[in-house]
Amino acid sequence: MLLLSTLALLLGLLIITWIHTQHHLDVVVVAAAPPKDTPLISILVPARNEARNIRRCVEALLTQTYPNYEVIVLDDRSTDETPAILRELAARDPRLQVLSGAELPPGWAGKPHALHQAAQAARGEWLCFVDADTFLAPEALASAFAKTQETGADLFTLLTSQEVKTFWERVLLPLVFTALSVGFSPRKVNDPKRKDAIANGQFILIRRAVYDAVGGHQALKESIVEDKDLAVRVKRAGYRLILADGRQVAATRMYTSLQEMWEGWTKNIFLGLKGSAGMLLLGAFGAFVSLMAALALPLWLATGLVLGAAGIRAGWIAAAEAALLWGYLIFWRILVLRAMHIPLWYALTTPLGAGLFAAMMFASAWKVLSGRGITWKGRRYRPMM
Repeated sequence: MLLLSTLALLLGLLIITWIHTQHHLDVVVVAAAPPKDTPLISILVPARNEARNIRRCVEALLTQTYPNYEVIVLDDRSTDETPAILRELAARDPRLQVLSGAELPPGWAGKPHALHQAAQAARGEWLCFVDADTFLAPEALASAFAKTQETGADLFTLLTSQEVKTFWERVLLPLVFTALSVGFSPRKVNDPKRKDAIANGQFILIRRAVYDAVGGHQALKESIVEDKDLAVRVKRAGYRLILADGRQVAATRMYTSLQEMWEGWTKNIFLGLKGSAGMLLLGAFGAFVSLMAALALPLWLATGLVLGAAGIRAGWIAAAEAALLWGYLIFWRILVLRAMHIPLWYALTTPLGAGLFAAMMFASAWKVLSGRGITWKGRRYRPMM
């Protein structure tokens, strides 16, 4: 027992260290003045039942310091107050163009169809896709475009800061984003010699000529993870992809409840790993590690304490090793929480969040592999592997 405990400690220390050191964001966007060259940029926003966020999103877009842009919002047949809010905003600012989305054709997923329609109406040399739950600082577009020019990017995408306010958001989302940093290391994504590719649909800035060359969203019409699939097509075609830290210029409020997070992440997780045996194996490893954090670590500690109390000296040593590993994990989680501006005591909820994350990964795989399909924004899809 003592040998197994010690081996588990050493292996656990290595895994925890590796997991928490994959997030290097070397390209950082900070507030900057617009560059001298300012071609027309079309900001395109898909909106389906976004009454909670659309006003804040669009008002932020209309305050950009970049001097040459247009804003196009595609109302994707919303049934809430989204159309009324958009009409009000458009009446106040002529720079806002609101389009009514056509009925979803067979073979299309909702978001690719919405962005395809918006892109057809866009006039810009660059297209900037922004999700309706994302809120840009006034300097965001100018700063991102300046960094795009500096890095020579053809597709430039930002990781935004996340607004996490409820208990379940704070328990789960830090673990999700840690997992994403392992699966899609920014340094690997930004290395043109590697195949690793991902984009964050909350903010994607892409050269229009490149967008057309890779087929646009027409080529991604069935994709549920169209942002990642667009990045893959761009990089495979030999264009420059850059994933940057945009937390100083953009924020997102993705979900506000456990139900929304469950629906959203079980839609994305498994499909985001498809297409690569290595990524699927990494996802399986992530699910295993999450289960170990949720179940094995507390059980290891409890078993050691029980055996120690029964007079078995090795039990106390095993309990001490489990406590050491748990403390090391909590240390790293505190660093993540501090970066996300979440109260540090949430590090103690790591086993709960890890168990929930593992459950989401299994549910996501089951929905696809079983053929049951996924539901998103009131629409049901049955994606294929």
